[in-house]
Amino acid sequence: MHDFTTLTTLAVTVFMGFFAMMNPIANTAVFVGMTASKSPQKTRAIAFKALFCAFCIVAAFSLLGKGIFSLFGITLPALRLAGGILVFLVGYHMLQGNQSKIHTSQQATKVAIQNEEDEGDIAISPLALPILAGPGTLATAMNYSASGDITHIFITIGAFAILCGITFVCFLTGPKLVEKIGEGGISIITRLMGLILTVIGMQMLIQGVHDAIQLYVPVGS
Repeated sequence: MHDFTTLTTLAVTVFMGFFAMMNPIANTAVFVGMTASKSPQKTRAIAFKALFCAFCIVAAFSLLGKGIFSLFGITLPALRLAGGILVFLVGYHMLQGNQSKIHTSQQATKVAIQNEEDEGDIAISPLALPILAGPGTLATAMNYSASGDITHIFITIGAFAILCGITFVCFLTGPKLVEKIGEGGISIITRLMGLILTVIGMQMLIQGVHDAIQLYVPVGS
């Protein structure tokens, strides 16, 4: 049985981890730049398809995480160590006021803005991958669901679904939101999210080292 307080704490932790990684406010600015020449109907279609694809990708990794580990012989400590490093690097770049190249594809974004692609192409790449469901987001999802506990898996998927809903609203109100917050506000939010991510990454690293010691170091040695 899971304690309600423990589950609530886990849900908040997972949500904040996803929120910091996806950074809906900063991604809204990217989305507005990519869809500036689109009609409201196409903009809505792009936002929905991008977020739906991102949700499906994260849900798949959350559900299949344990199977992927078994297939490739990956241990949970290895995921937490690698994921911790990855999340820490993303957070470090954001803390400097930059979007990490690990998490987003600036070149892909430039190509999408320069070329008038249809909404399906833009929604899937670069929006869904790698901007919304990048390596950092997938590592975060697998870290919280990799134990195989069905409760943890559902909490992870549910938290990401809520975040997708929030991001969808941000995308639809993008121009007004970006105008009100301004570049300075977006920069401050990005740095705050970066700080949260560096702490989450370090916690994943600490947990990974702890788990690795318990797994590989004989008791009493």
